[in-house]
Amino acid sequence: MKAVIIGGGIIGLCSAYYLSEAGYEVTVIDRSDLSDNCSYGNLGMIVPSHFVPLAAPGIISQGIRWMFDEKSPFYVKPSLSWNLVSWGLKFKQSATASKVEKAGPYLRDINLLSRSLYESLKALPRFDFSYERKGILMYFRDHKTAEEEIHLAEKARKMGLDVDTLSKDQAQLLEPGIKLDVLGAIHYKCDAHLYPNKLNRQLSALLIARGVTILTGKSVKNIQRHNGRISAVELGDQSVGGDVFVFAAGSWLGELMHLCGQRIPIMPGKGYSFTIDQPRQSLNIPAILCEARVAITPMAGKMRYGGTMELGPVNNTVNMTRVQGIVESIPAYFPDLQLAMPEKKDVWYGFRPCSPDGLPYIGYAKSLDNLIVAGGHAMMGLSLGPATGKLVAELASHQKTSVAIEAFDPNRF
Repeated sequence: MKAVIIGGGIIGLCSAYYLSEAGYEVTVIDRSDLSDNCSYGNLGMIVPSHFVPLAAPGIISQGIRWMFDEKSPFYVKPSLSWNLVSWGLKFKQSATASKVEKAGPYLRDINLLSRSLYESLKALPRFDFSYERKGILMYFRDHKTAEEEIHLAEKARKMGLDVDTLSKDQAQLLEPGIKLDVLGAIHYKCDAHLYPNKLNRQLSALLIARGVTILTGKSVKNIQRHNGRISAVELGDQSVGGDVFVFAAGSWLGELMHLCGQRIPIMPGKGYSFTIDQPRQSLNIPAILCEARVAITPMAGKMRYGGTMELGPVNNTVNMTRVQGIVESIPAYFPDLQLAMPEKKDVWYGFRPCSPDGLPYIGYAKSLDNLIVAGGHAMMGLSLGPATGKLVAELASHQKTSVAIEAFDPNRF
């Protein structure tokens, strides 16, 4: 049996790994050379703590306020785009307390599955992607945010997650080398982190060694369909046939679905990051700065800083004002951690594929019996890579899935 995967990010590579394990002959196709996709420059966090989807009550009003500040964590790029309008309306309909409550267990379970699979992957020979299980510290500076985060931590404990609520002094004990200016923090000890650059390189090498074919620099031009099935994808200079097709193309998922005569709501959310080699001061535990929506991860002797969510068409511009917002937020939480603005050439950006309800798409597409959709993971792509890959292999083999996936139905809109 042949499996063809469109997309060579962490979702596509993990799907290739588990399909190969299941006995499939696998081909991965990607438009890039795999050296710089969204799986490389992210913050490397594995987050069972993220059981609240992006579409949550209050995010719309908060987002509107942020839109008037160029340095804010959230921005919608003005565009005369029906896709953006339609996506926004679906986002508004999804941002209800009842829908968020229903989504929580699904997100918790798939993240816990992924963490378990990462711990198995790191035990493979010659695999060392700096995986560490130290948790993540969510720092807060104002009383309103403290109240919200403490309430969320209580909910996390009721859901069975390992989490502590810390005072400033308790948090300081976990970071003795960095002065804190916070009210406190939530320590999600259930979380972990890794160095994504290492992971992607090692996973690609392992797949090639196992006989997986990886075609880079290839864009899908057309999709051949016959009797409710995909028979082949056309790449311009060649055609690749298969028995099962997996669409794991990140923010380009909508374009692929359109070639199949189907629509799936997805918007690219641009994020920025920059990495400092051999930093003078380093955190011990990855951090999320709650009010600023900035994340910081120590990884492999480096420090990576990242943030912002810029919704709009895919573009190759680097908005240094938004990067400045990340830089300026750091000393508010860590007064002694004064960062210089990075050079534009040192700023990485990538496009998070965002569904309107903040949940991934995992499952069979309608009207096409052999098309599995694996996308829309937003900021959790790295976190959910192995779990999604395993679920894809289980779906392809018509096995019972390791966790419930009804909430991730790609046909729900």
